[in-house]
Amino acid sequence: MGHFRAEHPLLTIIQPPSTTADVVRSLVASREESPYGILPVWQFQGQETWTMIGYHAVPVIADAYLKGIRGFDASKALDAMVASATYAPYGGLGDYMSLGYVPIDREPEAASKTVEYAYDDWTIARMARAMGRMDVAATFEKRAAYWRNSFDAKTGWLRARKADGSFRVPFDPTAINYGSDYTEGNAWQYSWFVPQDQGGLFRMLGGDAATVAKLDAMFDFDTSKLDYSKSEDIAGLIGQYIHGNEPSHHVAYLYAFAGAPWRTQARLKQIVDSQYNDTPQGLSGNDDIGQMSAWLVFTSLGFYPVAPGSGQYVIGRPFVDKATMKLPNGKRFTVVADGMSDANRYVGAVTLNGKPLTRVYITHDEIERGGELRFAMSATPNKTWGTSIAARPYSMSGY
Repeated sequence: MGHFRAEHPLLTIIQPPSTTADVVRSLVASREESPYGILPVWQFQGQETWTMIGYHAVPVIADAYLKGIRGFDASKALDAMVASATYAPYGGLGDYMSLGYVPIDREPEAASKTVEYAYDDWTIARMARAMGRMDVAATFEKRAAYWRNSFDAKTGWLRARKADGSFRVPFDPTAINYGSDYTEGNAWQYSWFVPQDQGGLFRMLGGDAATVAKLDAMFDFDTSKLDYSKSEDIAGLIGQYIHGNEPSHHVAYLYAFAGAPWRTQARLKQIVDSQYNDTPQGLSGNDDIGQMSAWLVFTSLGFYPVAPGSGQYVIGRPFVDKATMKLPNGKRFTVVADGMSDANRYVGAVTLNGKPLTRVYITHDEIERGGELRFAMSATPNKTWGTSIAARPYSMSGY
């Protein structure tokens, strides 16, 4: 469930391209051996367990291709991705294709499945477009917007819908395992999972100020009267932000999409200070094959891949004074944080290769070219840096 979010994007930076190409070739080879004719969902010892949701081998392949990694048959890979996304018996996909969402009265965890499918579909569209396969791109660009079909604009929540179009009631956004409308989480965590179109989501929520208020409400939520003890996947709570499970992992970075990057910086400090330490409890949840650690590595460097497949990393704030990445191409990319301390917890200014960086993201290509990303840390938030529409990261439908 987690590796496509940060683990694989990290490997595209620090491992030789041949390593990622090997992963992609293995995924495609697995599809060719699969009795179902699809990419692995969650294999164990060569057998499909069907554990977790989505078809998240898809964004791993698309992200690699879009970053220029070759050494695999792209046409075969795209065919495998499409096969996985159109395998009707799996996880309500037949209904998803015909209704535009997964219906809860026919498939459990329907709300989560709808938004995770839509993200995966967007990555298929991106790769197909880059390959000139415009028929595939058109189909999956349409499907990438299906997240809207499970979003209740009236209440501002991602909700489970029934086949007749009605939203399931009663509805409680704090309920976990509430008839399993969501996977290992609730409406608070899953309503933010539209990495491909955060701008579209924010418009539905009523704009930037309303979005920032809702993000703050999530982190500041008083959970003292809620009992999540029976939910084994719920760990690392900061209000309704659950760091111990991946659907929350991009949420602190979303302030930067809403014109308030200094709020991202403050939340990241809160998360790093409370969720990581050198004791037996120093990692919330489990490492999930490297995702919890990959989140910390990216965050410590000062940026994070909110939407793998976009080619962008959203800038947060660094947690190391200096780090140098030796890139597979022989170049080096260095991050420097001047004046970082507990008091200086905000980003005052950012430069890339000595020039002021006014946007709140860097691209994969910029990292690959080598150079230096330098942060000037500050005790007070800079409320003008990175706030313009032009400075914001990618969103499918703009802002």
